[in-house]
Amino acid sequence: MGSNVDPLVVGGVIGEVVDLFVPTTMMDVNFGTKHVHNGCDIKPSLATDPPFVQIGGRPCHLFTLVMTDPDAPSPSEPSMRECLHWLVINIPGGTGPIQGDEVISYVGPKPPLGIHRYTLVLFQQKSRLSTTSIELPPRTRETRAEFNTRNFADQHDLGMPVAAVYFNSHKEPNRRRH
Repeated sequence: MGSNVDPLVVGGVIGEVVDLFVPTTMMDVNFGTKHVHNGCDIKPSLATDPPFVQIGGRPCHLFTLVMTDPDAPSPSEPSMRECLHWLVINIPGGTGPIQGDEVISYVGPKPPLGIHRYTLVLFQQKSRLSTTSIELPPRTRETRAEFNTRNFADQHDLGMPVAAVYFNSHKEPNRRRH
């Protein structure tokens, strides 16, 4: 009899980015008409704009969304792990990031080499966060590199994630001009 293994475990998101958790909030992510599910492929050209993210919960609940690339600059040598692609706080339940406070603006996938994983991790906040109180390492502020989702959650008392999803992306071939 086969067993179901969590795709976040198989993809290494649990272990490398976050610890094992039980999802408790719905999070639906789409790039245009392409629905994001764990391990799917998203072309960088499809993800130049932020995804449409719908979060469950009540409007009185506030959430933080973190998007990172744990494979930067290359999956075999992720020395910039994790590269921060998007950080939004104070997202009311039942809405999406556009309703929250963007701390780090969205940057789409641009993998230089290999197949990269891009993670979107959702945390439920215990209280409203101030954008001025968000602490990021200096290198993260300057280059988006060396972010750590676990440390960020600990520093801001976010607890365990309530939802997460990841997708894969790789460099698209250059189009030839005729």
